[in-house]
Amino acid sequence: MLSLVRKGRSNIMTSCSLLLTSFNYYSLPLLSHFHYNTLPRATTPSRALAYPLSATILPPPFRALSNNFSTTTEPSRTMDSSLSLTYLSQREAAEIDETLMGPLGFSVDQLMELAGLSVAASIAEVYKPGEYNRVLVICGPGNNGGDGLVAARHLHHFGYKSLVCYPKRTPKPLYEGLVTQLEALSIPFLSAEDLPSDLSSDFDILIDAMFGFSFHGSPRPPFDDLIQRLVSLQNCNQNGPKRSAIVSVDIPSGWHVEEGDINGIGLQPDMLISLTAPKLCARKFSGPHHFLGGRFVPPAIAEKYKLILPQYPGTSMCVRIGKPPQIDISALRENYISPEFLEEKVEADPINQFRKWFDDALTAGLKEPNAMALSTVGKDGKPSSRMVLLKGVDKDGFVWYTNYESHKARDLSENPHASLLFYWDGLNRQVRVEGSVQKVSDEESEQYFHSRPRGSQLGAIVSKQSSVVPGRHVLHQEYKELEQKYSDGSLIPKPKNWGGYRLTPELFEFWQGQPSRLHDRLQYSPHEVSGQKVWKVERLAP
Repeated sequence: MLSLVRKGRSNIMTSCSLLLTSFNYYSLPLLSHFHYNTLPRATTPSRALAYPLSATILPPPFRALSNNFSTTTEPSRTMDSSLSLTYLSQREAAEIDETLMGPLGFSVDQLMELAGLSVAASIAEVYKPGEYNRVLVICGPGNNGGDGLVAARHLHHFGYKSLVCYPKRTPKPLYEGLVTQLEALSIPFLSAEDLPSDLSSDFDILIDAMFGFSFHGSPRPPFDDLIQRLVSLQNCNQNGPKRSAIVSVDIPSGWHVEEGDINGIGLQPDMLISLTAPKLCARKFSGPHHFLGGRFVPPAIAEKYKLILPQYPGTSMCVRIGKPPQIDISALRENYISPEFLEEKVEADPINQFRKWFDDALTAGLKEPNAMALSTVGKDGKPSSRMVLLKGVDKDGFVWYTNYESHKARDLSENPHASLLFYWDGLNRQVRVEGSVQKVSDEESEQYFHSRPRGSQLGAIVSKQSSVVPGRHVLHQEYKELEQKYSDGSLIPKPKNWGGYRLTPELFEFWQGQPSRLHDRLQYSPHEVSGQKVWKVERLAP
């Protein structure tokens, strides 16, 4: 049975090591007790031209951090009253930058790597490479442009076709190294003169990484013309059949960092990716997608500036902020791009085909590839579904474990047939399995129960699954009592009403998403040939 139990020179630093750096600082106990006025004055120049920082992760609901600093001035940051979100002034953004690269030991290339990765991750959240594949990154001469160069590299690895327009290259080792990295990936560089007259015909996404939070004055050539082309494009896109998405990094180029689009005729991007914390001008952003990127600001800075920012989900380098976009649910669709799934290339035994696809899901790093929807029907004829975890698969079928007094168990006692559905989004695949269900042996249930973490064993005893409880506190109290009872490490007995089920397959369907809804659907059904059970493979209409 398969048991499913921004100015440094370290340009070659990988994003993995940078991520570790960004996470490891949280383990430094000193930082949370820093008195800000004891920090030495930073001598490292600020990442001028657009490098904002990333903000501290606060658990929802948003809350203010306590302020333990004896500062003499009140930060000038403002909050968005509806979202309780901190917005930084230009001065604060520069001060935070200097502190990160001074006493807190960050280098420009570290911050730039994390910023560029955040930009790429944010774009991938909204614009999937199957539909928005061709990306033009327009980079300015400073750190905002450096963030764009890094983003172009990550987007390439995410499956996008990246191209770069970098008219005013910065002759410094950091930027030269970023260019070398892109050239090694055969990512094309286009001059401003080489860009097509109609950007929307050649590119699905246009990334504005020209100017950032420390930009002053009016853009000079060729950036003034590039910005105007984006403005003209967005106006044409309003009524056109094809829309190229415009994404700005930290500050829409040409905007005042605090007052926004002063004249009301500037760039209005579809997506704004704020870095560290949104700048004051972001309050004027009215596009559908506003993301925050980067997560490396230590508690000392978060407390000094009273940063109130959303929590980053899981290990993500970005988080959506602002109001969610108004979306027509009927217009939500994905045009799947997948390899062909052909009858002559599948395994003769559907269990082996399932193992093959399951291994693909594991290799792809999909979250909980063993999660499956279990659908049952009781004697009343009413179906019910829930997600459970596959814990074993072999020639005899699919195994999961549960409480024998739960809703699904009652259904199965009345009608011992069920359906399983696996959905692997990252691979555009589904597997549906139908069959009869029976309990596994007590020995098999006992063995699996004691392989679980002790906390899970105690939880199985506490939970009278599907029954009504007065409140969460009741579960926690019973859990604590059991935890104390078995604190000596003694064997925790398996409840008699807990164990496994095995579904013996009677039908399989393997589904592979394809363009224009012409999906591949191959069904396996059992047939008897010369007294032997064989599986017949048939293609179903999508």
